[in-house]
Amino acid sequence: MVTKQTGIAGKVAVITGASMGIGQAIAKLFVDQGAKVVLLSRDAGRAEAARFRIGHAESTLALACDVRHREEIDRVISLTLHHFERLDIWVNNAGHGIMDSVARADISAVRDTFETNFFGTLMAMQAVVPVMAQQGSGGIINISSVAGHIPLPFHAIYSATKFAMNALGKAARIELQNAGIHVMTVCPGYVQTDFSANAIRGSEVKTVRPSSVRGVSAERVAKAVLRGYQQQKREVIVPWTMHPMVKLYQLFPSLLENAMFRTVRKQDRQQ
Repeated sequence: MVTKQTGIAGKVAVITGASMGIGQAIAKLFVDQGAKVVLLSRDAGRAEAARFRIGHAESTLALACDVRHREEIDRVISLTLHHFERLDIWVNNAGHGIMDSVARADISAVRDTFETNFFGTLMAMQAVVPVMAQQGSGGIINISSVAGHIPLPFHAIYSATKFAMNALGKAARIELQNAGIHVMTVCPGYVQTDFSANAIRGSEVKTVRPSSVRGVSAERVAKAVLRGYQQQKREVIVPWTMHPMVKLYQLFPSLLENAMFRTVRKQDRQQ
């Protein structure tokens, strides 16, 4: 079977959470491949700094946008259409983690995490779909996580936002197909970014991540995103070694759960 290829040169892409990590890596790769890119961040200065780092000033635009507020998303869309005259790709990458137990997690922090990770994604999709539908084409890329397939203890709230993102993207993919809009869900595993350092830390912080796991680079994730977009994939899991882990959890969840339980119990003994 021949895989349909979709080029990115000349396309206009908007990327949320583009001031660092995966978002910045995607922005750089897209621009290097000939796309025009709008980099978004809550902080305009950080967005502009990322724009400077990736170069191609004539093909980029940096804007402030807090995805928790629909009016800011609408403003970005208007400015993008004014500047580049169309909008072909929207990447929902903005998000943050929360590290705490289910029993002790602060509800206000939980709500804030959902507002950014899930409702920010949903509002952006609702805002951009009419534009893409009118154009007759478009692509929405939701950066989720392997944690949206395998729930992680002491990261349960974050996992819950990503499970919700996975369901949202996969259902929307079917709903929007006839409108010419392709929705792709991307699920990275451990990535070498400052994500954990920027996460909300509660009163009960533990990790089940094996110390031997280094994680993949943000650039590797960006390459997987581009390849998935070009091939119009339904879902991208990166690195490939996480595929069997996801399948293992789906078929034999107790195997992974027992391993995580042993890791948590070891940490309890060390405290």
